[in-house]
Amino acid sequence: MRHRWAFITGLAVGYVVGTRAGRERYEQLRRNAEEFVQNPAVRNTVESAAQTGRQAAARAAHVVTDKVGDRLPDPVAEKVRALCEPGRRPSPDENADWGVSNT
Repeated sequence: MRHRWAFITGLAVGYVVGTRAGRERYEQLRRNAEEFVQNPAVRNTVESAAQTGRQAAARAAHVVTDKVGDRLPDPVAEKVRALCEPGRRPSPDENADWGVSNT
């Protein structure tokens, strides 16, 4: 119950502060955030982090496959093996099968 009151209080404070700041401040914050996201250094860092994450996921998939691959249902084991191929990125159709999106 205490967390619920803290959440409600936070919402109320955010609403009051947001309404006092007005539309101009909102637009300024939005523009600043958009400029930040479009910055080439930020985009390179994000892509580097994504690449590192994909590599870590591939290594983890190999470890999981090695340890429990014989206990997985055949379709799942085949899908994991196919996704573990080096340099291979799944197509959007394959992501749809797993419930994952690249957005």
